[in-house]
Amino acid sequence: MKKEFNVTGMSCAACSATVEKAVRSLAGVESASVNLLTSSMTVDSNLSDDVIIKAVEKAGYGAALKGKEVKKEVSSDEDLMKKRLYPSLVLLFFHLYISMGAMINLPLGFFTNHSINAVVQLTISIVIIFINRKFFISGTKSLLRKAPNMDSLVALGASASFIYSYVNMLLMFLYPEHAHSYYHNLYFEAVSTILTLITLGKCLEARSKTKTTDAINSLIKLSPEKAIVLRGNEELSIDIKDVKVDDIFIVYPGSSVPVDGVVISGDGSFDESSLTGESMPVNKSIGSNIFAGCICLNSNIKARATRVGEDTTLSKIIKLVEEASSSKAPISRVADKVSGIFVPCVILIALMTFIIQLIITSSLSFALSHAVAVLVISCPCALGLATPVAIMVSTGKGAKNGILFKDAAVLENTCKAGTIVFDKTGTITTGKMKVCDVISFDDELLKYASSIEAKSEHPLAKAISNYGKEQNVKPIEVENFKVLAGNGVEAIIDNSHIIGGSVRFVSSRINLENDIIEKCTFLSNEGKTPLIFTKDSSVLGIIAISDSLKEGSKKAIDELKNMGLKTVLLTGDNNRTANAINKLVGFDEVISDVLPDGKEAYIRKLQKSGKVIMVGDGINDSPALMRADIGIAISGGTDAAIGSASIIIMGETIENVVKAIRLSRRTLINIKENLFWAFIYNAIGIPLAAGVFGLSLNPMFASFAMSLSSFCVVSNALRINMMDISSSKKDRKYLFNKERKEMTKTIYIEEMMCQHCEKRVKKALEALDGVVEANVSFKEKCAIVTLSKNVSDDELKNAVEAADYPVTKIE
Repeated sequence: MKKEFNVTGMSCAACSATVEKAVRSLAGVESASVNLLTSSMTVDSNLSDDVIIKAVEKAGYGAALKGKEVKKEVSSDEDLMKKRLYPSLVLLFFHLYISMGAMINLPLGFFTNHSINAVVQLTISIVIIFINRKFFISGTKSLLRKAPNMDSLVALGASASFIYSYVNMLLMFLYPEHAHSYYHNLYFEAVSTILTLITLGKCLEARSKTKTTDAINSLIKLSPEKAIVLRGNEELSIDIKDVKVDDIFIVYPGSSVPVDGVVISGDGSFDESSLTGESMPVNKSIGSNIFAGCICLNSNIKARATRVGEDTTLSKIIKLVEEASSSKAPISRVADKVSGIFVPCVILIALMTFIIQLIITSSLSFALSHAVAVLVISCPCALGLATPVAIMVSTGKGAKNGILFKDAAVLENTCKAGTIVFDKTGTITTGKMKVCDVISFDDELLKYASSIEAKSEHPLAKAISNYGKEQNVKPIEVENFKVLAGNGVEAIIDNSHIIGGSVRFVSSRINLENDIIEKCTFLSNEGKTPLIFTKDSSVLGIIAISDSLKEGSKKAIDELKNMGLKTVLLTGDNNRTANAINKLVGFDEVISDVLPDGKEAYIRKLQKSGKVIMVGDGINDSPALMRADIGIAISGGTDAAIGSASIIIMGETIENVVKAIRLSRRTLINIKENLFWAFIYNAIGIPLAAGVFGLSLNPMFASFAMSLSSFCVVSNALRINMMDISSSKKDRKYLFNKERKEMTKTIYIEEMMCQHCEKRVKKALEALDGVVEANVSFKEKCAIVTLSKNVSDDELKNAVEAADYPVTKIE
């Protein structure tokens, strides 16, 4: 069972690695993931909360079970940093003035006296150390626990400089004749500068972190604190938490919907952009669903509450974004491993630098300066923040655009898929059947058709019934209504026998003229479903029904193809309907007449060539969504589809699918940039500070570089917010699936008698590793198999004969 905790006291990647290691070492913990950015931890374990919390506390940090409300710890960190930074900056300015003013001929007054100057510098350093004492407290505790962190590096560097300077100051007073020489060995200003600049960097980092959580905070602010509900005939303003299911609430123009509900009175437009990312208002009327956080633009609406509290759509979105933000992407594993050993390695490098420089130069001051520079220039924070800040910003960006990623791994892997498969009904098309053609041979066609179909629950029947209502046709009494096997209905109306149904069904009852069959064939070729209606064996006419294409479907498919993805339409509809839709959209491949388990099997087949994305909305898509590497559910679809998907698209347009892939690509690039910066910064900075390149780096400049490292990483991640994921200008083709040298073999098979035999042989062959596809024909008595690698004749023969069909030869 997964549990979430807030963790306090972490300052760098070494801290998060220590906490993670402490919890993972507990018997009974399946997994533990600590996020430095959000100061949170996710643990999969059946252990009690107290056991996990004690393990964290033993490691030197605090932990508490995550509450229902988001804690703004980052903002409070920023406030604390500011309280430390401002007085430190004022004191540092004065410190640098009296310690270095003489170099540029600034008037120093009585501070020209070395003894007075040294005592004042000592005092200022002590005050700045006291203001920034957290570095020393945290760093010392970590050292004593043998788990040093970034604070340990700062504390060691500052302490070494302070102690060395203090000793030299004492020697000034003990040996006045050498006071001038000892004065120039004082590094009190370095202590003040290191602590102040690193605090400045932490403040900038905290400020940037706050911006990464803006998306979650803006979602939280969407829901109003009060709701207006009806109690009897009285309108009462109550807290959101007190609203119950089935309460009647009122939404006035300009106000936000408090909870999810269904409209029972009134109609108007709602701004749902906060949930779907779509700017166009959505019209709502009686029976329509409205969602918490959406804004009523006009008229008063009465609604009945259907979901309250944590069950509302907005609450689920917030929870999903939080979970995705706090999860870890696979690409972060390298940084995590490095973080665990980074600080001890830096301390060792600093010690070696001190010894080597002391041997080479025989100058204690020079050696100490290099060692301190090594300690303060290294930055484990940049490594720890490289991935989570990009994930946090991206999940927030996605949520603002109606794209919800379930975890960081999904966000990373979406851009790695080379094939994207779409369901048709409800995904590419609206799923709402409408009458598109009426070919009448009798004026009473619509009267009889709408009357008989009004008794049926079939989607095609409802389309005809609704069309009749639109045409103001009043249904008449129907007797002996029956739904017949074979896609047809019959009834008695006005003492006449009325039949309605497909061409195949009606032709089994009466003889149809060739002209009528040709008209139906023409309509079928256009992707429409023709239904014929008869009265006492004479044809009344033909009514054709179609499922309209969703707006933006063709544009989305064109953009996906331009991005290098192979697009596939996978549908249970017949081949004619599927091809008619494809003429309008332009998929690379169309697979029709596929049952739900067939969809899942086809996804498995595609996965042999690389990662596959499946986009669907219906319950019949759930197996395929689960099987695909990335399952994308259109939120207008069923709960089963949404539950089995990796990404949820709010709204009903598939253009957000393209946006999701663009966002994933940009995120992975950003993470790689951050990791590159973090690694290259330390790879160059540490040797530079150690004097490997023959250069000397003052500890003050080293601390300035360190203070900006994490800030640069976080700022780079924030650039994702500026990305226009609707624009295709920067799209480029990715080469995903490796070209494979394919070969074919022909297998001659006896005793295949029908299509059922074909399917059995096909299934047996395609189950073999290396078989890409098997085209089987019972008429030709053979199977042509396409192979991605060499599969022996014996393996092929055994597979077919295991399905009870003898093989005569293989070529």
